Amino acid sequence: MYKRILVATDGSKLSNMAVEHAIGLADITGAEVVALKVVPRYPQTYFEGGVALAAAEVARIEKQWNDEAMEAVNAVKAAGQKREVKVKPITVKSDLVAEAIIAAAKRNKVDLIVMASHGRKGIKRLLLGSETQQVLTHSHIPVLVLR
Repeated sequence: MYKRILVATDGSKLSNMAVEHAIGLADITGAEVVALKVVPRYPQTYFEGGVALAAAEVARIEKQWNDEAMEAVNAVKAAGQKREVKVKPITVKSDLVAEAIIAAAKRNKVDLIVMASHGRKGIKRLLLGSETQQVLTHSHIPVLVLR
């Protein structure tokens, strides 16, 4: 049924639920899991009155974000090993999370994308956006959404 399942994680409690489902589904179907964490780029635009950070400080912050992302995807790998599910941990640097998820899914030739959704409605959804909604709208690969 599925050969490769991508699970998008941010290390939150909600995304950990998606990880559990993805690993369980992979265990049942014999699929491999691709664990993805999208890391934002440090904003390079400066607002009037803002303090510009030194290049070394920006590099330190980006390294910290990358390290945290690797921790999140390696946690998925460890969870997969407990159930003898092969997990490929990857991180991608992008400010466009939904686009990065879809591109990683295509690049890794996955059959299914598993994501969590906060289920925001109304003004919260408008203000905060929904990466899950963007993936659902633009992906040609099936998406399983958990909330």
